[in-house]
This record gives sequence, C-alpha cells and structure tokens, in this order.
Amino acid sequence: MSHLNSGFKLWLSAYHEALAHFAASGQIATADMIREGLATLTATYVTHAPDVARVIDTFVPAASHLIPVRMYHPAPHTALPVLLFLHGGGHLAGSVAVYDSICRKLADATRQIVVAVDYRLAPESPYPAGLEDARQVLRQLVPLCEQHQLQYQPVLSLVGDSAGGAMAATLSADCQSDPDIQLVNQVLIYPSLDYTMSLPSVVENGTGLFLQQEKIRWYFDQYFQNGEDRRAASPLFMPVSKHFPRTLVITAQYCPLRDEGAAYVQWLSNAGVPVQQYHLDDMIHAYLNLENLVPARCEATYRMIADFLATPRMRDPFINQDKRCSNS
Repeated sequence: MSHLNSGFKLWLSAYHEALAHFAASGQIATADMIREGLATLTATYVTHAPDVARVIDTFVPAASHLIPVRMYHPAPHTALPVLLFLHGGGHLAGSVAVYDSICRKLADATRQIVVAVDYRLAPESPYPAGLEDARQVLRQLVPLCEQHQLQYQPVLSLVGDSAGGAMAATLSADCQSDPDIQLVNQVLIYPSLDYTMSLPSVVENGTGLFLQQEKIRWYFDQYFQNGEDRRAASPLFMPVSKHFPRTLVITAQYCPLRDEGAAYVQWLSNAGVPVQQYHLDDMIHAYLNLENLVPARCEATYRMIADFLATPRMRDPFINQDKRCSNS
C-alpha cells in the first residue's frame, strides 16, 4: 500500500488552511492571482538552479506577434540533441521565467539543448492560441539554432509537464503525418491528457491534495471558450500510428491526472508505440515545482528523463513502473 510522502504533509496542511482563509474572505481567484501563486511557489521551493554555459533569450516570429523563447545549451562547443519544453500551469499560468530553474535542471541532467516556449495563455488567449505558438516554435527549431549559431544534432524531443504535457502530446499526434518534423521522443510529466475529466483519479485525488478537481474544471473553462469538442482536443483520444515518437510518461499516485497518464501508456502500448511509465507512488501533482520538499524524488525524475532520452529507440514497446515509496 502506498503512502503520501511525508515531505508534503505539513505543507499540504498549511496550504489548505490558506485556501480556507481565502475562501472565507469572499475573494474570487483571478488569472493574475493564479500566475503569481505558481511563480511564488516555484521560486520558494526550487531554489537551486545549475549554471548553464549558454542561455539565450530570443523570439520566433508568428503571423501577428513574436513568441518569446529561451534556449539553454549546456555545452556550446558540442553538437547536442534538441529538446522543446512546454511548461505547465493549466494553460493559464507559468512562463519561461517561472520555469527557468526547472529548464536549467533539464539541460544539465539531459545534456541536451532545451528550448522553452513562452506561449500565450488563457483566458486572454484561449484555445488554440498557446498550442499554435508551440507548433510554430517546433517548426522553426532548426532555423532558430542556426540563427544563433548553436551546435546541435537533428534529434528532436518534446517535454512538457501538466498542461504542457497535453500540448506536447497534441503536437506529437499532429506530427505523425508531417514529413517535415521527425520527433524521436516525448516525455510527459504528470500530463493533462483528458479534457473531459472522465477518469476516476480526478475524483479520488481531486480534493485534499494540491491540484483540485474544481480548479481543473475552472482552468479548462478559461481555456475552451468557444464550445470546442473537448474530447477531440484530448490527446488521450487522438489516433496513434507507427510514426509516433517513443514516449516516457511520468505519473504520481496522488495526482488527479494519474489515471489518464496510465490510460495513455496503455493506449500507446496497444498501438505498438515504444512507451515507458515511471510511476511515483508517494508523489502529488507538480512535485517538481516543490523540489525542496522532496529533493531525492526530483533528482530521480531528472535522472530518469536523462536515461530515457539517452537510450536508443526501443525495438518493442514496454512498460516499466517505479513503485518505490521513499520519504525523501
């Protein structure tokens, strides 16, 4: 039987006490409040940011605007694979600046060029604006590397956490039929893959932990503002072919998105896609943003991502679950 990691217990108690005080005050959360909250939480609990040899702030042009991106090259004199990172935040919060430490850790651990996208956010820019930004940057990755004279290898991976995982999985589905983009890997970290919220863990883990069921619904209502078919927009229900990239899905036992991650692993496996699941049976959603509470688990996660990306494409699909329950 799994147990919630002890590192979270006091923090969750204080967190829910703060939520209760906020509710009692009669205030209503706004997008700006949510954004500030995620930024403060991440800055408070992810305090170690490794040095990366070269970091570039630049832009990718779109039809009506410029898309900010930040590029991290851990070894500028060496040609390295490229990793496009899409941050989480419910399609409403998060940014390149908020996720800077996490991107630095990814670059340091994987020894890959990390390109982080500051995509547009809801509710100001509802679906599919942010997704279009991510797609545009994906299409411009090679010219972007050449523009900044980066040493790179034409080996491309997508990585995203939470809502960023949804975006990464959607792009992977899109690129199956695109001969101009050859995705090798995708890594999805406690991803949001079912906008219909139809699986049991949404209810099971949707109260009393970190990510709340009602907050998920609110996020999706901010994102989908024009009556879109949420099932059709959900990566869990998108067609999969042999051209799909090999995939690592990281799930957490006490995350409301746990079951959709597991279902996605099974969906890909049934389609013959090489897929691996790394399941942490004592973690909550967004634990990478709470690193100082569970440093060993975060370190193990970055190491798992690095090992996965460093492994050549597998011949057969497989599932590998890590069921350790440490109190790190």
